[in-house]
Amino acid sequence: MNFDFSDEQKQLRDSARRFLEKQSSVAVVRRVLEGDEGYDRELWQGLAEMGFTGAAIPEEFGGAGLGYLELCVIAEELGRAVAPVPFSSTVYLAAEFLLAAGSDAQKKHYLPKIAAGEVIGTFAYAETAGEVTAERIKATVSGGKLSGTKIPVADGAIADFAVVAAQGGSGLGLYLVDLTGPGVTRTVVDTIDPSRKHARIVFDGAPVEQLGSGNAESVIEAVYDRAAVLTAFEQVGGSDRALEMARDYALERIAFGRQIGSFQAIKHILADMYVSATLARSNCYWGAYALSTGSAELPEAAASCRVSATKAFQHCSTNNIQVHGGMGFTWQFDCHLYYKRSNLLALNLGSLSVWENRLIARMRARNSARDAA
Repeated sequence: MNFDFSDEQKQLRDSARRFLEKQSSVAVVRRVLEGDEGYDRELWQGLAEMGFTGAAIPEEFGGAGLGYLELCVIAEELGRAVAPVPFSSTVYLAAEFLLAAGSDAQKKHYLPKIAAGEVIGTFAYAETAGEVTAERIKATVSGGKLSGTKIPVADGAIADFAVVAAQGGSGLGLYLVDLTGPGVTRTVVDTIDPSRKHARIVFDGAPVEQLGSGNAESVIEAVYDRAAVLTAFEQVGGSDRALEMARDYALERIAFGRQIGSFQAIKHILADMYVSATLARSNCYWGAYALSTGSAELPEAAASCRVSATKAFQHCSTNNIQVHGGMGFTWQFDCHLYYKRSNLLALNLGSLSVWENRLIARMRARNSARDAA
């Protein structure tokens, strides 16, 4: 299979890069990182005005109606810019849950607001450390009221609403909750990347509205597969930028009268970074193909690109610091921005080991089905 983005999609990528270079500069990222606001409001509104927040939302619900491939190239540029906005929580998760399981009324209420940048959404799932399963969900809904605790909720400190997984009368279900309403207490959780505000959310009789009536576990798995591909593109964007930073520094830094990039040790580091980033991009292109075509390969492709992109971003961001030497560890240099984001994204949607186990399980299932045929 040969896959590549179209010329129009590449033009969209270029447009997104120019916009983010201007609106999501290092100064903007540092201001959010060091402040208490949680995200850059001007950047968030700018993304909405560009149509990025509604890229994959159908036009009938106020979106641009473009598609997942366009969202993939936007995600890649957000990763390059380490953009301090709740894009993934709102667009990859909250909007996708609404599209997958929401009623027509729920879609008409929330999706136009997401596309316009008027609301921030998130998904509240985990309650303890480790892989999340239906059996480990203890939050409950009774009489239209939600009780329980979720931690850590990505962008939970700034979100307006959440899709929450909780036990209802017929088992695990999905529910919409107004995080600004009664019965909700939020506490900011410190993470390695303060430019993305996570939170511990306690629900004590919070009013809820059920989202869908089908199998919640299958909906969660399907949305997570889509989000895994999109998050992987963010990671690939960050990997490429970390590699570029390391290369540029290796070409300009002089030691013993020579560019340090001419030293074999530095060459090997840069080569390994390139291989890692390129392998991740290859897997992500498979994920993009499967996502955009609705292919049955998506579960395996999503796990594959998630694993490779997570490893690549962590590898490239770490070795970017190493190439910069002692200066790479300082606050003044920008290496730590990518290191922080790489480690945060490595845990979003489940850890690396969770996705490695999913990949193995899905490969075994495919092989078993092939053997049975």
